[in-house]
Amino acid sequence: MNVQEVHFSSLAAESGRSFQQRAAAVAEAAATEAVAVDREARFPRKAIEAARKERLLGVQIPIEFGGEGASILEVADMCYALGRACASAGMIFAMHQTKIACLVRHGAGSAWHERLMRRIAHEQLLMASSTTEGQNGGNIRFSTAAVEREGAEISLVRDATVISYGAEADGIVTIARRADDAAGSDQVLLAITRDDYTLEPTLAWETLGMRGTCSAGFKLNFKGSADQIFPVAYNKIHAQTMTPVAHLCWSSVWAGIAAAAVDRAQLFIRKAARGAGGSMPPGAAHFTSAKMTLNKLRAIIAANLESYATSEHDEHMLSSVDFQSAINLLKVEASELAVSTVMHAMRACGLSGYRNDSDVSVGRHLRDVLSAPIMINNDRILSSMNAATLMSAVPMSLRD
Repeated sequence: MNVQEVHFSSLAAESGRSFQQRAAAVAEAAATEAVAVDREARFPRKAIEAARKERLLGVQIPIEFGGEGASILEVADMCYALGRACASAGMIFAMHQTKIACLVRHGAGSAWHERLMRRIAHEQLLMASSTTEGQNGGNIRFSTAAVEREGAEISLVRDATVISYGAEADGIVTIARRADDAAGSDQVLLAITRDDYTLEPTLAWETLGMRGTCSAGFKLNFKGSADQIFPVAYNKIHAQTMTPVAHLCWSSVWAGIAAAAVDRAQLFIRKAARGAGGSMPPGAAHFTSAKMTLNKLRAIIAANLESYATSEHDEHMLSSVDFQSAINLLKVEASELAVSTVMHAMRACGLSGYRNDSDVSVGRHLRDVLSAPIMINNDRILSSMNAATLMSAVPMSLRD
Protein backbone atom coordinates (compact mmCIF):
# COMPACT_ATOMS: atom_id res chain seq x y z
CA MET A 1 0.00 0.00 0.00
CA ASN A 2 1.46 3.36 -0.99
CA VAL A 3 1.62 6.49 1.16
CA GLN A 4 -1.45 8.10 -0.41
CA GLU A 5 -3.57 4.97 0.15
CA VAL A 6 -2.47 4.82 3.79
CA HIS A 7 -3.45 8.47 4.18
CA PHE A 8 -6.95 8.02 2.78
CA SER A 9 -7.69 4.78 4.62
CA SER A 10 -6.66 6.29 7.94
CA LEU A 11 -8.63 9.54 7.68
CA ALA A 12 -11.65 8.20 9.56
CA ALA A 13 -9.55 6.56 12.25
CA GLU A 14 -7.67 9.81 12.82
CA SER A 15 -10.94 11.72 13.17
CA GLY A 16 -12.08 9.29 15.85
CA ARG A 17 -15.46 8.83 14.17
CA SER A 18 -17.00 5.37 14.24
CA PHE A 19 -18.57 3.53 11.32
CA GLN A 20 -21.93 4.23 12.95
CA GLN A 21 -21.29 7.97 13.08
CA ARG A 22 -20.13 8.04 9.47
CA ALA A 23 -23.16 6.03 8.34
CA ALA A 24 -25.40 8.45 10.25
CA ALA A 25 -23.87 11.35 8.26
CA VAL A 26 -24.64 9.53 5.00
CA ALA A 27 -28.17 8.76 6.19
CA GLU A 28 -28.71 12.42 7.01
CA ALA A 29 -27.72 13.37 3.46
CA ALA A 30 -29.92 10.61 2.04
CA ALA A 31 -32.94 11.79 4.03
CA THR A 32 -32.77 15.29 2.57
CA GLU A 33 -33.55 14.01 -0.93
CA ALA A 34 -35.50 10.81 -0.25
CA VAL A 35 -38.86 12.28 -1.29
CA ALA A 36 -37.45 13.78 -4.50
CA VAL A 37 -35.53 10.60 -5.34
CA ASP A 38 -38.77 8.65 -5.11
CA ARG A 39 -40.96 11.19 -6.88
CA GLU A 40 -38.56 11.75 -9.78
CA ALA A 41 -37.13 8.20 -9.91
CA ARG A 42 -33.65 9.65 -9.82
CA PHE A 43 -30.35 8.40 -8.52
CA PRO A 44 -29.71 9.41 -4.86
CA ARG A 45 -26.63 11.42 -5.72
CA LYS A 46 -26.31 13.25 -2.39
CA ALA A 47 -26.32 9.99 -0.47
CA ILE A 48 -23.69 8.31 -2.63
CA GLU A 49 -21.48 11.40 -2.65
CA ALA A 50 -21.77 11.48 1.14
CA ALA A 51 -20.78 7.78 1.24
CA ARG A 52 -17.72 8.66 -0.86
CA LYS A 53 -16.86 11.57 1.42
CA GLU A 54 -17.14 9.30 4.46
CA ARG A 55 -15.11 6.67 2.57
CA LEU A 56 -17.71 3.96 3.14
CA LEU A 57 -17.73 2.54 -0.41
CA GLY A 58 -14.39 0.83 0.23
CA VAL A 59 -14.90 0.15 3.89
CA GLN A 60 -14.82 -3.66 3.50
CA ILE A 61 -11.56 -3.64 1.55
CA PRO A 62 -8.74 -5.12 3.68
CA ILE A 63 -6.39 -2.66 5.33
CA GLU A 64 -3.45 -3.91 3.26
CA PHE A 65 -5.27 -2.75 0.11
CA GLY A 66 -6.22 0.65 1.50
CA GLY A 67 -9.58 -0.15 3.09
CA GLU A 68 -10.67 -0.59 6.69
CA GLY A 69 -11.60 -4.27 6.84
CA ALA A 70 -15.18 -3.68 8.03
CA SER A 71 -17.07 -6.80 9.07
CA ILE A 72 -20.42 -8.02 7.78
CA LEU A 73 -21.95 -6.94 11.10
CA GLU A 74 -20.73 -3.37 10.60
CA VAL A 75 -21.80 -3.25 6.94
CA ALA A 76 -25.29 -4.58 7.74
CA ASP A 77 -25.71 -1.90 10.40
CA MET A 78 -24.84 0.75 7.78
CA CYS A 79 -27.46 -0.75 5.45
CA TYR A 80 -30.04 -0.50 8.22
CA ALA A 81 -29.20 3.16 8.87
CA LEU A 82 -29.44 4.07 5.17
CA GLY A 83 -32.64 2.06 4.73
CA ARG A 84 -34.28 4.15 7.44
CA ALA A 85 -33.39 7.34 5.59
CA CYS A 86 -33.90 6.41 1.91
CA ALA A 87 -34.77 2.94 0.68
CA SER A 88 -33.14 3.44 -2.73
CA ALA A 89 -29.88 4.73 -1.25
CA GLY A 90 -29.87 1.86 1.24
CA MET A 91 -30.43 -0.76 -1.46
CA ILE A 92 -27.76 0.70 -3.74
CA PHE A 93 -25.30 0.61 -0.83
CA ALA A 94 -26.32 -2.99 0.01
CA MET A 95 -25.86 -4.19 -3.58
CA HIS A 96 -22.50 -2.44 -3.87
CA GLN A 97 -21.28 -3.96 -0.61
CA THR A 98 -22.35 -7.44 -1.77
CA LYS A 99 -20.09 -7.09 -4.82
CA ILE A 100 -17.25 -5.79 -2.66
CA ALA A 101 -17.62 -8.81 -0.36
CA CYS A 102 -17.21 -11.12 -3.37
CA LEU A 103 -14.14 -9.20 -4.45
CA VAL A 104 -12.57 -9.28 -0.99
CA ARG A 105 -13.24 -12.95 -0.36
CA HIS A 106 -12.60 -14.39 -3.80
CA GLY A 107 -10.28 -11.88 -5.50
CA ALA A 108 -7.36 -12.18 -3.11
CA GLY A 109 -4.30 -13.63 -4.83
CA SER A 110 -5.33 -12.28 -8.23
CA ALA A 111 -3.18 -9.31 -9.19
CA TRP A 112 -5.96 -7.75 -11.29
CA HIS A 113 -8.58 -8.01 -8.54
CA GLU A 114 -6.17 -6.77 -5.89
CA ARG A 115 -5.47 -3.70 -8.03
CA LEU A 116 -9.21 -3.15 -8.29
CA MET A 117 -9.54 -3.37 -4.51
CA ARG A 118 -6.89 -0.67 -4.16
CA ARG A 119 -8.75 1.50 -6.69
CA ILE A 120 -12.08 1.08 -4.89
CA ALA A 121 -10.53 2.02 -1.56
CA HIS A 122 -8.62 4.98 -3.01
CA GLU A 123 -11.13 6.32 -5.56
CA GLN A 124 -14.31 5.14 -3.78
CA LEU A 125 -15.64 3.47 -6.92
CA LEU A 126 -19.30 2.43 -6.98
CA MET A 127 -19.80 -1.13 -8.30
CA ALA A 128 -23.11 -2.23 -9.79
CA SER A 129 -24.52 -5.73 -10.15
CA SER A 130 -25.63 -7.48 -13.34
CA THR A 131 -27.06 -10.92 -12.61
CA THR A 132 -30.40 -10.91 -14.47
CA GLU A 133 -30.60 -11.37 -18.21
CA GLY A 134 -33.03 -12.21 -21.05
CA GLN A 135 -35.96 -14.37 -20.03
CA ASN A 136 -34.39 -16.24 -17.12
CA GLY A 137 -36.84 -14.68 -14.68
CA GLY A 138 -34.24 -13.84 -12.07
CA ASN A 139 -32.61 -17.29 -12.03
CA ILE A 140 -29.06 -16.15 -11.41
CA ARG A 141 -27.72 -19.71 -11.44
CA PHE A 142 -28.30 -19.91 -15.18
CA SER A 143 -26.62 -17.70 -17.76
CA THR A 144 -27.28 -17.36 -21.48
CA ALA A 145 -24.48 -14.98 -22.47
CA ALA A 146 -21.04 -16.60 -22.71
CA VAL A 147 -17.49 -15.29 -22.39
CA GLU A 148 -15.74 -15.22 -25.77
CA ARG A 149 -11.97 -15.77 -25.68
CA GLU A 150 -9.23 -14.70 -28.04
CA GLY A 151 -5.89 -15.37 -26.46
CA ALA A 152 -5.57 -13.35 -23.25
CA GLU A 153 -8.48 -11.11 -24.28
CA ILE A 154 -12.13 -11.80 -23.58
CA SER A 155 -15.43 -10.23 -24.56
CA LEU A 156 -19.03 -10.48 -23.44
CA VAL A 157 -22.31 -9.27 -24.91
CA ARG A 158 -25.12 -9.53 -22.37
CA ASP A 159 -28.81 -8.60 -22.56
CA ALA A 160 -29.18 -7.43 -18.98
CA THR A 161 -32.83 -6.83 -18.18
CA VAL A 162 -31.78 -5.11 -14.96
CA ILE A 163 -28.55 -3.37 -13.98
CA SER A 164 -29.34 -1.41 -10.86
CA TYR A 165 -27.80 2.10 -11.00
CA GLY A 166 -25.82 0.85 -14.02
CA ALA A 167 -25.67 4.24 -15.70
CA GLU A 168 -24.19 5.79 -12.53
CA ALA A 169 -21.73 3.06 -11.55
CA ASP A 170 -17.96 3.09 -12.01
CA GLY A 171 -17.89 -0.64 -12.65
CA ILE A 172 -20.00 -3.78 -12.77
CA VAL A 173 -19.69 -7.26 -11.32
CA THR A 174 -21.47 -9.68 -13.66
CA ILE A 175 -21.91 -13.39 -14.32
CA ALA A 176 -21.73 -15.31 -17.59
CA ARG A 177 -21.31 -18.80 -19.00
CA ARG A 178 -17.71 -19.89 -18.88
CA ALA A 179 -17.58 -20.45 -22.67
CA ASP A 180 -19.79 -21.01 -25.71
CA ASP A 181 -19.90 -24.76 -25.15
CA ALA A 182 -20.49 -24.53 -21.38
CA ALA A 183 -23.78 -25.35 -19.67
CA GLY A 184 -25.89 -22.44 -18.45
CA SER A 185 -25.00 -23.31 -14.86
CA ASP A 186 -21.24 -23.41 -15.57
CA GLN A 187 -20.65 -19.77 -14.72
CA VAL A 188 -17.87 -17.33 -14.01
CA LEU A 189 -17.90 -13.97 -12.23
CA LEU A 190 -16.23 -10.96 -13.83
CA ALA A 191 -15.33 -7.53 -12.47
CA ILE A 192 -15.30 -4.86 -15.15
CA THR A 193 -14.70 -1.13 -15.01
CA ARG A 194 -16.20 1.77 -16.92
CA ASP A 195 -13.40 1.97 -19.50
CA ASP A 196 -13.97 -1.72 -20.44
CA TYR A 197 -17.63 -1.62 -21.47
CA THR A 198 -20.52 0.28 -23.02
CA LEU A 199 -24.18 0.23 -22.02
CA GLU A 200 -27.03 0.54 -24.51
CA PRO A 201 -30.37 1.28 -22.77
CA THR A 202 -33.11 -1.25 -23.54
CA LEU A 203 -35.67 -1.05 -20.72
CA ALA A 204 -36.79 1.92 -18.61
CA TRP A 205 -37.34 1.83 -14.84
CA GLU A 206 -40.89 3.00 -14.06
CA THR A 207 -41.88 1.15 -10.92
CA LEU A 208 -44.07 1.26 -7.83
CA GLY A 209 -41.19 1.63 -5.39
CA MET A 210 -37.38 1.53 -5.11
CA ARG A 211 -37.53 4.08 -7.88
CA GLY A 212 -34.17 5.69 -7.14
CA THR A 213 -32.25 2.45 -7.70
CA CYS A 214 -32.63 3.26 -11.42
CA SER A 215 -32.58 -0.45 -12.26
CA ALA A 216 -32.95 -0.08 -16.01
CA GLY A 217 -32.17 -2.70 -18.62
CA PHE A 218 -29.08 -2.46 -20.83
CA LYS A 219 -27.24 -4.32 -23.52
CA LEU A 220 -23.78 -4.73 -22.05
CA ASN A 221 -20.78 -4.86 -24.40
CA PHE A 222 -17.49 -5.66 -22.71
CA LYS A 223 -13.94 -6.24 -23.93
CA GLY A 224 -11.08 -6.80 -21.58
CA SER A 225 -8.58 -9.19 -20.08
CA ALA A 226 -9.09 -12.80 -19.02
CA ASP A 227 -7.52 -11.71 -15.71
CA GLN A 228 -10.81 -9.97 -14.89
CA ILE A 229 -12.51 -13.33 -14.39
CA PHE A 230 -12.53 -14.27 -10.71
CA PRO A 231 -10.15 -17.16 -9.99
CA VAL A 232 -12.93 -19.05 -8.16
CA ALA A 233 -15.90 -20.79 -9.84
CA TYR A 234 -19.15 -18.88 -9.52
CA ASN A 235 -21.04 -21.76 -7.86
CA LYS A 236 -18.65 -21.43 -4.92
CA ILE A 237 -18.86 -17.61 -4.83
CA HIS A 238 -22.64 -17.80 -5.04
CA ALA A 239 -23.01 -20.13 -2.06
CA GLN A 240 -20.29 -18.74 0.19
CA THR A 241 -20.59 -15.00 -0.37
CA MET A 242 -23.01 -13.67 -2.97
CA THR A 243 -26.19 -15.19 -1.52
CA PRO A 244 -25.50 -14.81 2.22
CA VAL A 245 -24.14 -11.27 2.00
CA ALA A 246 -26.92 -10.14 -0.35
CA HIS A 247 -29.64 -11.57 1.87
CA LEU A 248 -28.11 -10.13 5.04
CA CYS A 249 -27.61 -6.66 3.53
CA TRP A 250 -30.96 -6.55 1.74
CA SER A 251 -32.76 -7.70 4.89
CA SER A 252 -31.02 -4.98 6.87
CA VAL A 253 -32.25 -2.35 4.40
CA TRP A 254 -35.81 -3.72 4.59
CA ALA A 255 -35.61 -3.64 8.38
CA GLY A 256 -34.50 0.00 8.14
CA ILE A 257 -37.51 0.85 5.96
CA ALA A 258 -39.77 -0.91 8.44
CA ALA A 259 -38.17 0.96 11.37
CA ALA A 260 -38.77 4.29 9.63
CA ALA A 261 -42.45 3.40 9.20
CA VAL A 262 -42.69 2.43 12.88
CA ASP A 263 -41.11 5.79 13.81
CA ARG A 264 -43.93 7.55 11.97
CA ALA A 265 -46.60 5.37 13.54
CA GLN A 266 -45.19 6.13 16.99
CA LEU A 267 -45.27 9.86 16.25
CA PHE A 268 -48.90 9.62 15.14
CA ILE A 269 -50.04 7.60 18.18
CA ARG A 270 -48.29 9.94 20.61
CA LYS A 271 -49.84 13.02 19.00
CA ALA A 272 -53.28 11.42 18.92
CA ALA A 273 -53.05 10.33 22.56
CA ARG A 274 -51.99 13.80 23.69
CA GLY A 275 -54.86 15.34 21.74
CA ALA A 276 -57.33 12.95 23.37
CA GLY A 277 -56.15 13.53 26.92
CA GLY A 278 -54.20 10.30 27.10
CA SER A 279 -56.77 8.02 25.47
CA MET A 280 -55.27 5.67 22.90
CA PRO A 281 -56.53 6.04 19.31
CA PRO A 282 -58.09 3.02 17.52
CA GLY A 283 -54.85 2.29 15.66
CA ALA A 284 -52.78 1.84 18.83
CA ALA A 285 -53.02 -1.95 18.66
CA HIS A 286 -51.55 -1.88 15.16
CA PHE A 287 -48.63 0.17 16.44
CA THR A 288 -47.94 -2.51 19.05
CA SER A 289 -48.08 -5.16 16.33
CA ALA A 290 -45.72 -3.12 14.16
CA LYS A 291 -43.23 -2.78 17.00
CA MET A 292 -43.39 -6.50 17.82
CA THR A 293 -42.98 -7.52 14.18
CA LEU A 294 -40.02 -5.17 13.79
CA ASN A 295 -38.41 -6.70 16.87
CA LYS A 296 -38.84 -10.18 15.39
CA LEU A 297 -37.40 -9.02 12.07
CA ARG A 298 -34.34 -7.49 13.72
CA ALA A 299 -33.85 -10.64 15.83
CA ILE A 300 -33.76 -13.03 12.89
CA ILE A 301 -31.35 -10.76 11.00
CA ALA A 302 -29.11 -10.53 14.06
CA ALA A 303 -29.13 -14.33 14.50
CA ASN A 304 -28.20 -14.91 10.86
CA LEU A 305 -25.52 -12.21 10.96
CA GLU A 306 -23.94 -13.91 13.96
CA SER A 307 -24.15 -17.30 12.24
CA TYR A 308 -22.47 -16.02 9.08
CA ALA A 309 -19.83 -14.00 10.92
CA THR A 310 -18.89 -17.12 12.89
CA SER A 311 -18.72 -19.38 9.83
CA GLU A 312 -17.70 -17.09 6.95
CA HIS A 313 -14.32 -18.79 6.52
CA ASP A 314 -15.64 -22.33 7.03
CA GLU A 315 -16.31 -23.54 3.48
CA HIS A 316 -17.84 -26.83 4.66
CA MET A 317 -20.34 -25.03 6.90
CA LEU A 318 -21.25 -22.44 4.26
CA SER A 319 -21.94 -25.18 1.73
CA SER A 320 -24.07 -27.24 4.12
CA VAL A 321 -27.76 -27.83 3.47
CA ASP A 322 -28.67 -26.34 6.85
CA PHE A 323 -26.79 -23.08 6.27
CA GLN A 324 -28.01 -22.62 2.71
CA SER A 325 -31.59 -23.31 3.79
CA ALA A 326 -31.34 -20.86 6.69
CA ILE A 327 -29.85 -18.01 4.64
CA ASN A 328 -32.46 -18.42 1.90
CA LEU A 329 -35.27 -18.59 4.43
CA LEU A 330 -33.90 -15.40 6.00
CA LYS A 331 -34.58 -13.59 2.72
CA VAL A 332 -38.12 -14.96 2.55
CA GLU A 333 -39.03 -14.34 6.17
CA ALA A 334 -37.35 -10.93 6.43
CA SER A 335 -39.08 -9.64 3.31
CA GLU A 336 -42.51 -10.81 4.51
CA LEU A 337 -42.00 -9.45 8.03
CA ALA A 338 -40.86 -6.09 6.66
CA VAL A 339 -44.02 -5.77 4.56
CA SER A 340 -46.16 -6.80 7.55
CA THR A 341 -44.44 -4.23 9.79
CA VAL A 342 -45.05 -1.37 7.37
CA MET A 343 -48.67 -2.42 6.83
CA HIS A 344 -49.27 -2.38 10.60
CA ALA A 345 -47.62 1.05 10.79
CA MET A 346 -49.92 2.39 8.07
CA ARG A 347 -53.00 1.02 9.80
CA ALA A 348 -51.82 2.57 13.05
CA CYS A 349 -51.72 5.96 11.32
CA GLY A 350 -54.96 5.45 9.40
CA LEU A 351 -55.72 8.03 6.73
CA SER A 352 -52.78 10.18 7.86
CA GLY A 353 -50.40 7.35 7.02
CA TYR A 354 -52.17 6.70 3.73
CA ARG A 355 -51.84 10.30 2.60
CA ASN A 356 -48.73 11.39 0.73
CA ASP A 357 -48.75 14.91 2.19
CA SER A 358 -48.72 14.28 5.93
CA ASP A 359 -45.74 14.19 8.31
CA VAL A 360 -46.59 10.56 9.13
CA SER A 361 -47.10 9.36 5.56
CA VAL A 362 -46.08 5.73 5.14
CA GLY A 363 -46.92 5.44 1.43
CA ARG A 364 -43.34 5.64 0.18
CA HIS A 365 -42.16 3.10 2.73
CA LEU A 366 -44.90 0.67 1.75
CA ARG A 367 -44.21 1.01 -1.96
CA ASP A 368 -40.49 0.50 -1.39
CA VAL A 369 -40.81 -2.49 0.92
CA LEU A 370 -43.23 -4.25 -1.43
CA SER A 371 -40.21 -4.89 -3.65
CA ALA A 372 -38.75 -7.18 -0.97
CA PRO A 373 -40.74 -10.39 -1.67
CA ILE A 374 -40.16 -10.11 -5.43
CA MET A 375 -36.41 -9.34 -5.45
CA ILE A 376 -35.47 -12.90 -6.35
CA ASN A 377 -39.08 -13.96 -5.94
CA ASN A 378 -39.89 -15.68 -2.65
CA ASP A 379 -41.92 -18.31 -4.54
CA ARG A 380 -38.83 -19.16 -6.61
CA ILE A 381 -36.71 -19.53 -3.47
CA LEU A 382 -39.26 -21.70 -1.66
CA SER A 383 -39.79 -23.88 -4.73
CA SER A 384 -36.05 -24.48 -5.10
CA MET A 385 -35.72 -25.39 -1.43
CA ASN A 386 -38.27 -28.22 -1.32
CA ALA A 387 -35.75 -31.05 -1.71
CA ALA A 388 -33.20 -29.44 0.62
CA THR A 389 -35.68 -28.92 3.44
CA LEU A 390 -36.78 -32.56 3.18
CA MET A 391 -33.15 -33.61 3.67
CA SER A 392 -32.63 -31.33 6.66
CA ALA A 393 -33.16 -32.83 10.11
CA VAL A 394 -35.81 -31.46 12.47
CA PRO A 395 -34.07 -30.05 15.61
CA MET A 396 -34.22 -32.29 18.67
CA SER A 397 -33.89 -29.42 21.17
CA LEU A 398 -34.12 -25.64 21.41
CA ARG A 399 -30.30 -25.42 21.38
CA ASP A 400 -29.75 -27.38 18.14
